[in-house]
Amino acid sequence: MKFNLTQNMKIYTSILLITLSLSAFSQNKAKTLLNEVSNKVKGYENISLDFKYVLENTSENIKQETKGDVVMQGNKYRLNILGVTRLYDGKNTYSISSEDEEVTISSENDDENDAITPSKMLSFYEDGYTYSLDIEQNVNGRKIQYVKLTPIDSNSEIKNILLGIDSQTKHIYNLIQIGKNGTKTTLTVNSFKTNTPLSKSLFTFDANKYKDYYINKLD
Repeated sequence: MKFNLTQNMKIYTSILLITLSLSAFSQNKAKTLLNEVSNKVKGYENISLDFKYVLENTSENIKQETKGDVVMQGNKYRLNILGVTRLYDGKNTYSISSEDEEVTISSENDDENDAITPSKMLSFYEDGYTYSLDIEQNVNGRKIQYVKLTPIDSNSEIKNILLGIDSQTKHIYNLIQIGKNGTKTTLTVNSFKTNTPLSKSLFTFDANKYKDYYINKLD
């Protein structure tokens, strides 16, 4: 068969165009889905989650599992995990350890760095990532559509993130983060409640409750 450079170039160009079209379609579909999730979340007055958190690194033979819960309202949150309560009142962050009888207070806003904090858990993907549709799975009768997020910053310690979204409710089901060091962290939402009555003092640090604790002010 005679090699026809022009014909082959046409074939390669067609394949490239199809690939780019599919990639753009996947990105647009992913963006539409993420926008739906974001709009849904922003429409709630508050959100309460119970979740399971798993950290794995097979090369280091590490696997840790724990459960936690968090209540979020705007950028405020109250997180309970590993025996520590982490409270952010919109100005200061308070880490309260009953085991150590210590309270660490910082005015640093975690939202200013790259960490996926509770107040960004349901919206962190809005900036700093490229995205595309990934697999769809059936989980106990629920259709979970995954979106693959890749950091734009090449220096990020994160390799990629898979965000599992319930196709019907548009709520986040789980988040799987793969680190460049091989560490895999998975956060799975077990309970998702919205617009529940909250105590006015839920996001307020009451120093009177911790008079016997060591108070560590970082700044």
